[in-house]
This record gives sequence, C-alpha cells and structure tokens, in this order.
Amino acid sequence: MTAPPTAATAPGWSPRHDRPVRPRLLPLSPGWPLTALLLLYPLWWVLGMGTLILFVLALPMVVHLARRRPVAVPRGFGIWVFFLVWVVASTLMLGMDPPGVLAESAAGRIIPVAYYLAGYLAATIVLLYVGNLTEEEYPRRRLVRNMGVFFVVVVVGGLLGILVPAFDLTSPVELLLPGWMSSNGFVQSLVHPVSAQLHDVLGYEAPRPAAPFGYTNIWGNAFALLLGWFVLSFFRGAGTPRRIAGAAILALAAIPVVYSLNRGLWISLGLALAFMTVRLAVRGRVAALGALVVALAVAAVVVLASPLSGIVADRLDNPHSNDIRTFTTVKTLEVVGHSPVLGLGATRSAMGSANSIAVGETPDCPSCGNPILGSNGQVWLVLISQGYGGLVLFLSFFVYCGWVYRRDQSAIGDAGLLTLLLCLFFMFIYNAVAIPLTIAFLSIGLLWRNQRDGGGSVLPAARRTAHPLQEFPA
Repeated sequence: MTAPPTAATAPGWSPRHDRPVRPRLLPLSPGWPLTALLLLYPLWWVLGMGTLILFVLALPMVVHLARRRPVAVPRGFGIWVFFLVWVVASTLMLGMDPPGVLAESAAGRIIPVAYYLAGYLAATIVLLYVGNLTEEEYPRRRLVRNMGVFFVVVVVGGLLGILVPAFDLTSPVELLLPGWMSSNGFVQSLVHPVSAQLHDVLGYEAPRPAAPFGYTNIWGNAFALLLGWFVLSFFRGAGTPRRIAGAAILALAAIPVVYSLNRGLWISLGLALAFMTVRLAVRGRVAALGALVVALAVAAVVVLASPLSGIVADRLDNPHSNDIRTFTTVKTLEVVGHSPVLGLGATRSAMGSANSIAVGETPDCPSCGNPILGSNGQVWLVLISQGYGGLVLFLSFFVYCGWVYRRDQSAIGDAGLLTLLLCLFFMFIYNAVAIPLTIAFLSIGLLWRNQRDGGGSVLPAARRTAHPLQEFPA
C-alpha cells in the first residue's frame, strides 16, 4: 500500500527547509504571530491596535519567510501578485476627479490608499506564512482551534455590544496620536474601542454589536467567515464537554446575530446551511445531515418562540440602507466609466446623496452628506479604485482557489470552501480589508496545506489511504 504523501513528497508547493536556519533572537516557537493575532485580539483591541496589530505582526512573518527561502507559493498566486501590481499602477489616477464627485488633491487620498495596500500586503504575508510552516512547526489542528477561539471572541464582543452598548474607552494608542489625527472618523474606528454602533434602523436608535471591531458590518462578516472553523474545532472529533460548550456558545451567539439587524449576515447563514447540506448529501453523510437538520429546527424554534422573532420581522419591514446602497452603486458604475481599466486609485466622495443634491449635510438633513463611493462592498471598492481590470483579477484569485480545492472532502475542505463562498458573497455588500480578508487568506492557507500534506481526498484514488488527516489533522 502506498503511504500517504507528506509535505516533502506531495506534488506542488512544498516548503524547502534544506538551508541552515539561523538561531532566533527570542525563544519563540514558529507560528507565534498567528497565535498572538488570534488569541490575544481582545488585548490588541483594548490597546487600540485591533486592526493595526495585523500590520505589526506581519513584520516577524516577513522575517521568518526571509530566513526560510525559497518561499513556497500556492497555485494561482500569480493572479494575486498581478492584482497587487494593478493596485500600485492605479495610483496614477489619484488626481482624477470625474463629474459628480467632490474635488480633492491626490495627496489627500494617499492615506486611504496606503491603508488598503497595507491590508492587501499583510493578508498576502499571512497566506505565505501559513503555507510555509510545516505540520511539525504549527499543526493545522492548532490553527483551526485558534480560529475557533477567535470566533468565541467575536461572540463575546457581540454580547458586550448588546448588554453594554455605551462601552467605550480611550486607548493608549489613541492617547499617543496628535489631536488632529485621533479626531478623524476613520482613525477613530481603528484606535477607539467601542462595543456597539448606534443606528436608527427600526424607527428608534438601537445598538448594533461591533466589538472587537470598529463597525457592525465587520463584526457580521467575521462572524460568518469564522463559523465553519468554530464548528470544526468544537464539534468534529471533540469530547462531550467541548461539544456542550460549543452548543452553548452558538445559542448565545443567536442574540447578537439577531440584534445586529444585519441582513447580509442572516443571508450568509442560509447560504452556509445550503452549502453544507449539498456537501453532506453528495458524500452520503446521512447522520451528519440529520444532525444539521435537527440543529436548524431547534434554532428556528428558539428564535420564533423568543422576542428575537419580532426584531427579525421589524428589520425585514425596514429596508434601512437600500436607498443609499442603490445610490452609491449606481454612482460608482457611472464614475468608473471615466477610467474603466485602472479605476481612480481610491474611493471618491459623491456630490449629493440619495436624499438630496446638496453638497453636504445640514442641520435639517443630517443624512444629506456625501457618501463615499466604494464603501458599500469590496467589489465596489476595487471597481472604483482599480477599475474593471483590477476587479477581474481580484475576483479571479478567489474563484480559482475555490476551483483548485473543490475536491477536498475533508473537514478542513468543508470549512475552507465554505469560508471562500461566504467571502465572495460578502464582497458585494461589505468591505473586506483588513480582518475579513485576513480570515479568508488564513482559510486559503489551510486549504493549501491540507492539499499539500495529504489531508484531503484531492489525491488520485490509487494514492488515498485511511489517513487521520482526512478527518481532522492532528
């Protein structure tokens, strides 16, 4: 019987560690930046570094990759590199102001461009870092469990936003910034921890969970992208106590999910259910499919029998953001027509809004401001910033990754492909930089390593054996 392939024998992009590795300055085990990012995120959030820590931890990852040359890359990586080049090239259009947008100097647009480019680069580094760690250095099982813990952090943050919506604090990072910078709304979202955003969606002001992120939409995006990894780490091959804890966490998670009033999140959960139903049915996993149906039925009964059902009904009757989303989408398509190939290098502020043709908001019309074109989803952000050329490259990378790993029938394959599906869905309604994009790239990294190390049924039938990695890598 042929032995299952290892990282050293499987075809493809196996990292080579035949060069001598210089001793580390600090006695930290390989993979520590991933652990620090996922398990210590509440600390970074309180310090005012919730998103910024990603850029900080990318530095030791780069050092690790430099010491482990040559660096392995996943299939399709060239598409992503081409997109990054496109992002840089699009900055040539920063000074362009098409009709219908507020004029601004190219220099005034540098900060958002730098932030998005840094987000893309940091996620890229995370992907390469995950893929160039061996199973001995940082087992896939450990990364899956850490992502499951990160999901718990998101749930706790959501509960904090509902129970203590007025919570906020001045972080140490915020104190270190000059006043003109810390007072900026975008900077505030990065360095000033708040538990919730207050929105008038149902006809009255109500809290929507945001912690440990700056926005409710990022909270919902991260919740959905991490859900598959949480289920995998708390239910697949776990003991009874861990499964009970997982069920309790999911039950509590229903509260912030409903109170988030996040229709995109609700739809994504339906997509996740449909995806897993098809995957399990195709493989003939009757028992798992039955458990999924029972869990769904119990969840539906709990929601319908509780006050949460009234909140869901009220939200569906109040399409709060439809007008502004329609306005920004139509305006984005109109504006990008003036530079369809490279885009405009960055977002633009529209002249007028869905509520008024006024240039800015007034006391009588606080919603008559200038909406940012490209703020209603990653697809629209890339479209206005990098044009149709950049958008094709951006989406092609994720679609290609889904195609490459489509035959992975392992548990990691299920969770990873689910994350890719939901990531593509959210790109049309929410921006992905930087945490959601990083979660997606962590998932691609796990799929890459799972295929390379023989953890999924992506190998020819003659080479498949009963291998523990097909269930859940140890």
